[in-house]
Amino acid sequence: MSRCRVVICAALLLAPFCAAAQSVPVYPIKPIRAIVGFAPGGATDIMARLLAQKLSEVFGQQIIVDNRAGGGGIIAATMAQESPPDGYTMFFGTISTLATNVATNPKLSYEPLRDFAPITMTSYNPYFLVVHPSVPAKTVKEFIALARARPGQLNYASSGTGGGAHLALELFRTMAKLDMMHVPYKGSAPSIIDLVGGQVQMTFAQPSVSLPHAKAGKLRVLGVTSTKPVASWPDAPPIAQAAGLPGFEATSWQGVVAPARTPKVIVARLYTEFVKALNSSEIRAKLAAESSEVGGMPPEEFAQYIRNEIWKWKRVVKEANIKVE
Repeated sequence: MSRCRVVICAALLLAPFCAAAQSVPVYPIKPIRAIVGFAPGGATDIMARLLAQKLSEVFGQQIIVDNRAGGGGIIAATMAQESPPDGYTMFFGTISTLATNVATNPKLSYEPLRDFAPITMTSYNPYFLVVHPSVPAKTVKEFIALARARPGQLNYASSGTGGGAHLALELFRTMAKLDMMHVPYKGSAPSIIDLVGGQVQMTFAQPSVSLPHAKAGKLRVLGVTSTKPVASWPDAPPIAQAAGLPGFEATSWQGVVAPARTPKVIVARLYTEFVKALNSSEIRAKLAAESSEVGGMPPEEFAQYIRNEIWKWKRVVKEANIKVE
């Protein structure tokens, strides 16, 4: 009887652990779909494919990159939102699809924090404040003083109304209390071409677009929108400090999410493997070549970051009265 009691007690003690072990799914047991809201060859697509390859090697299952371009990423985000929350669909989002679209599109078909389970930020880029060499300002403070002395006379280019660069410019303009003329373009490349040509005076541009021209002496870098200097142009001071604008920060970022209600154990597993992949020498070298910074935020921190970004850009859109057609 005593031996029987011992066996029964041991079984009772081990039962919760056995149940917990059985509740952890074997994952993955089939291919995973990674939805990208932009065409092949772009920054988001390249990052998705690099990470998909790394995770495929670890999981022993193929991660299939599914490009669904259109609607500024909204089509892809909606598709991901409507997918089963079983860990076999991921969405590679951006600042636009996961934050600024909420601010600029009142009829958005999804709500990022309600409809997705954040996994991690993959990478982020600051913007450089760049001006044409003819602009007589060598620092951010000098540029602000110049713009205030010439209200309505200076033009600033963006890659499109309501885009990340435009909102960052509006945040800078409103915080610095500047009166300048916005000139939107269909993409960053044409805006830089006109800036180099002197048709506009300044813009915020990502390092990969602006630095080649700055190194050739065709543009002048005055500052960076991150809170610390970046390795690709260490002489560019953070605008928040250089201009006396505490709290100013704006970056373009990418991240990966899953449909809401994806099991937390799967989200945790994906986060762990994404961080390992992001810190591989191959991906670090690729990001460094593009002047990008490695992400890797834990899911809870990434969720809070998205929440803060949505709030910030909603405020900017309202204060600047931005209308997106």
